[in-house]
Order: sequence, then structure tokens, then C-alpha cells
Amino acid sequence: MLLMEALGSGLLGLALAGAAVRMLAPRLPSPATVLVSGAAGALFGAYLTHTALGPGHNTLAYTFLGAALVSAVVLSLLLRPAPHPGRPHRRAPFSIPSRG
Repeated sequence: MLLMEALGSGLLGLALAGAAVRMLAPRLPSPATVLVSGAAGALFGAYLTHTALGPGHNTLAYTFLGAALVSAVVLSLLLRPAPHPGRPHRRAPFSIPSRG
């Protein structure tokens, strides 16, 4: 059962990361980084959910739900802000302007 949870959550994380790469490619780092982060987040989410539920609660649905949620959170941390075509680039506060 544990092997099925690990394989299923890893594939779920890869699927979520693949969808993120397809839909949000300009706002994400390299696809390899996104895929690895999505799979690792899902595996950690499955482990966390399995540990939180405790022994005797062998429910794949809750484990996959926890894996999907943690994977989505990890992938959301990789997003960059969307570029605004009409707005000028804004400097960070307290930054020193360059002369070049």
C-alpha cells in the first residue's frame, strides 16, 4: 500500500508540474526544476499526510489530496510576477540607481 501511495503521489506531482509548465512557462524557471519540485513536493505531501493520519487509516484519497496540496504550494513558490507591458519597470525600494 505504501508503494502505491509513493508511486501515485509522485506521478500526481509530475502531472501537476507538467500542467504548470504548459500553462505558465514564461513565469516559471526551467522545466526540469519545476518537474523535480512538483514531484518532491507531492512525495513530501504524501509522507506528511500519511504521518498525520497515523496507522490504521489507509486511505489513498486523503494521501493523494495531501500530496496534491503540498505540490501545488511548492509550485506556487516558484512563480515569478507577470510582466506588465504598459507599466515601466519599478525599482526596488532603497536601491542605488546605476549609471549605465
